[in-house]
Amino acid sequence: MILLAVLFLCFISSYSASVKGHTTGLSLNNDRLYKLTYSTEVFLDRGKGKLQDSVGYRISSNVDVVLLWRSPDGDDDQLIQITIKDVSVENVNQQRGEKSIFKGKNPSKIIGKENLEALHRPILLHLIHGKVKGFYSYQNEPVAVENLKRGLASLFQMQLSSGTTNEVDISGDCKVTYQAHQDKVIKIKALDSCKIARSGFTTPNQVLGVSSKATSVTTYKIEDSFVIAVLAEETHAFGLNFLQTITGKIVSKQKLELKTTEAGSRLKPGKQVAAIIKAVDSKYMAIPIVGQVFQSECKGCPSLLKRWQSIRKHLQPDNLSKAEAVTHFLAFVQHLRTAKKEEILQILKTENKEVLPQLVDAVTSAQTPDSLEAILDFLDFKSDSSIILQERFLYACGFASHPSEELLRALISKFKGSFGSDDIRETVMIIIGALVRKFCQNEGCKLKAVVEAKKLILGGLEKAKKKEDIIMYLLALKNALLPEGIPLLLKYAEAGEGPVSHLATTALQRYDVPFITDEVKKTLNRIYHQNRKIHEKTVRTTAAAVVLSSNPSYMEVKNILLSIGELPKEMNKYMLAIVQDILRFEMPASKMVRRVLKEMVIHNYDRFSKSGSSSAYTGYIERSPHSASTYSLDILYSGSGILRRSNMNIFQYIRKSELHGSQVVIEAQGLEALIAATPDEGEENLDSYAGMSAILFDVQLRPVTFFNGYSDLMSKVLSTSSDPVSVVKGLILLIDHSQELQLQSGLKSNIEVQGGLAIDISGALEFSLWYRESKTRVKNRVTMVIIGDITVDASFVKAGLETSAETEAGLEFISTVQFSQYPFLVCMQMDKDEAPFRQFETKYERLSTGRGYVSRKRKESLLAGCEFPLHQENSEMCNAVFAPQLESTSSGWF
Repeated sequence: MILLAVLFLCFISSYSASVKGHTTGLSLNNDRLYKLTYSTEVFLDRGKGKLQDSVGYRISSNVDVVLLWRSPDGDDDQLIQITIKDVSVENVNQQRGEKSIFKGKNPSKIIGKENLEALHRPILLHLIHGKVKGFYSYQNEPVAVENLKRGLASLFQMQLSSGTTNEVDISGDCKVTYQAHQDKVIKIKALDSCKIARSGFTTPNQVLGVSSKATSVTTYKIEDSFVIAVLAEETHAFGLNFLQTITGKIVSKQKLELKTTEAGSRLKPGKQVAAIIKAVDSKYMAIPIVGQVFQSECKGCPSLLKRWQSIRKHLQPDNLSKAEAVTHFLAFVQHLRTAKKEEILQILKTENKEVLPQLVDAVTSAQTPDSLEAILDFLDFKSDSSIILQERFLYACGFASHPSEELLRALISKFKGSFGSDDIRETVMIIIGALVRKFCQNEGCKLKAVVEAKKLILGGLEKAKKKEDIIMYLLALKNALLPEGIPLLLKYAEAGEGPVSHLATTALQRYDVPFITDEVKKTLNRIYHQNRKIHEKTVRTTAAAVVLSSNPSYMEVKNILLSIGELPKEMNKYMLAIVQDILRFEMPASKMVRRVLKEMVIHNYDRFSKSGSSSAYTGYIERSPHSASTYSLDILYSGSGILRRSNMNIFQYIRKSELHGSQVVIEAQGLEALIAATPDEGEENLDSYAGMSAILFDVQLRPVTFFNGYSDLMSKVLSTSSDPVSVVKGLILLIDHSQELQLQSGLKSNIEVQGGLAIDISGALEFSLWYRESKTRVKNRVTMVIIGDITVDASFVKAGLETSAETEAGLEFISTVQFSQYPFLVCMQMDKDEAPFRQFETKYERLSTGRGYVSRKRKESLLAGCEFPLHQENSEMCNAVFAPQLESTSSGWF
């Protein structure tokens, strides 16, 4: 005990910092050499906190610290030398035993001779009032080794009084809070405040985004007024909002303890620290204490071409429904992000037409300057021979997680040029609108390219004369959702004809409620009640839906309810179904509707007993305390029993965020002549038309046409073919999160979360004059793979944890109408196929020499298929239960 007391008294301030002394931070005693032990360890798991289930490593060493110089003008101005010795590396999980990748290897073999020599070279630290003023090391040392030294040196920065300040250390310029106690000083670093240059991006929509939480606490232990040890712990936890099984946690710890002191070198005389440093060794140079970026060398990695050749068979059209296709797509996107333009072009130019569309998906999804240049050089928009490839490129741009301003400039430039296809020209403008919205969501509305794109959309819509151009710009505005475009939408909604008016109204439907002001609702009410002109049923019902979903007033709800009974027969039934759906599903307008229904003149049998086949229904696909997934289907028929519009929507909600997962709208008009029926009011002169429009993950796609005109209609009716028309097909990078972390221990960590889809949405509208029957079919096939990967890299050793999930699912909606008599018979089905759900976990540790350990787990479940209710008379929720099928675990060397 006496010996320990003497040691503590010799170790003044921290590493002998006196809490009661005159120093404001750590201060070392003159002519003493301090012997300390130091360790930094890191482990990865899924947040369960069980060390035996984790992977990671520990780097341990002895540390010598000596005071070289103290300013004659004040004790708080010091230059200290820190030397790392006797380095060792071991598993953080001691249960690894014979499977340890470090077993039988000395530090030189593990770390590398050059790295070890650099680690042993001393560093100098200039402290003023306990804060780092300068950090000095040797030139051209490996960055990863310098970062480890920075991590150790940062522990010497502290203050002895409570308070909040900003400090610069290995983590960057960070806000820190000190809490001084009698036996300890606690430093809490706000990691989210740290300013440090690191690459990264994320998906802007929080439904598909990643939530993370980071903490950093350093405790300086004090005994008998002296600091005797430093304990630091930093944690980073992340989870995918959409799927909570994709999680990970990094725990990084540092421990520095005093063991003994002995006589050291005498202080160097002098007034200027620069002269002292030069006298110690002229090769010392000042470098930032902030951690620097390094990339681990990939030894023996195959070229991009070889990687492509190894996976291209999985991306054949026949294999796209398999999860392996999406897994390889995601892996190849990662490889493309490090590839050069020439490498990418070489593959594009030599690939055959069957696999080329999937390759275009991957190259576009990479979202790097090289991949963008390569794909733009490869595609010829003036030619109509590669329309499929051009369309796949444009849709991949629309779904981009972090589009660049260069991409938007390129599309604007292409739009101003010539095209081999009018459809591609229209798609370019639609995707420009989608990109504008993404930029504005990320506070990029004032970027030069975004400003130009907004002028192009709004100016084009104002000046457009042709119906085709008006529709094109309206579709772009429907994606961009510019507040300044609302007056133009109102103009076309009220004064436009048919499809133009309907499109403008559906564009208004996508705006957030705060933008649907009283002035906007006045116009929509005029449209619904036809105060100025006759409108089609599709336009009127959409206008009413916007009003009812935007904080409607008492009189607005009352007037809409009073109109029921005065409308065309099927429109009566449709509006009644909309109101009943609002009440049943407890939508925001339900309270106001209930208030209005207290009036007997409104709530009576005559009004609420209207017959018809039109319907509206909203239900839950999935519901939990933090999230919900809903579907809705509304169908409007004409008075003759022919489909006028079917509208199916799927929304995903997580807390206060929402994602419009999909919308498929099938519209038909002017078909009454087929069965010699009388058109409804305002629809006597409509051309025969049927088509489909879709929104996918908040992006409006280019509508497709089944037929247009009477002659085209008759050719389809008389044709025996009923092949579905594809709305969108391809591979989509839906979730894309990349984050590089500088741990305060000096280690580098990366968090990557990618989610991909192989998707095929198609629809068909079939007629049979013989059976007097029409059938609408919408089919969704989706294969989804999500991969979360976290790694911690010291350049010579790396640990990683990968969690993934995959499924192959299908959803089909079929509506059959027999109109041989009235009331006509309607059968509606929405079925979800049985779907496998597989989860994987891979943990590994690997040396730069190639030796490694890996552990794998797999769990498979089966999600039963089910039918969803589509009528209020059958509102029981579709329940499907996961049934465990298979679990397996394996581990070993590689």
